[in-house]
Amino acid sequence: MKSDITIPTVENVFLAAVQEWSDDFMEKVWYVYLVNDSDFNLDSVMVVSKAFGTIDGEMKKTSLLRHAFMQVPAVSVVKVEMVEKSVLQLNNEFMVTYFIGNTLYDKKFIFIAQSITPDYVEEVPILFVDGVIVR
Repeated sequence: MKSDITIPTVENVFLAAVQEWSDDFMEKVWYVYLVNDSDFNLDSVMVVSKAFGTIDGEMKKTSLLRHAFMQVPAVSVVKVEMVEKSVLQLNNEFMVTYFIGNTLYDKKFIFIAQSITPDYVEEVPILFVDGVIVR
């Protein structure tokens, strides 16, 4: 029975945290992008995010944020959300679910605590800017 179930592997879809100027905050802030570097359109995309971890010996967690996108075209990006400064010291988890054709794909991406910093940046495909990538 279990051998009859095939779980598809997520390939060429990942998240990137990119630092950009915000006129609202008058400083650079981190934004998370969903990057579709595949040859397929992603349909009915759902991204659920939360942050969790320990600060000063006390367990902290944020509420769930949900984002829906009807379609993310092939070789494109979509801005998901801003990551506030106070949660950068926590693990930031993003559960991404989408369809390619009739096949459902899902993957959990985690930016580990303290990893969204300029120390870990690399060039983000498609955006061609520096960012922290989690695959």
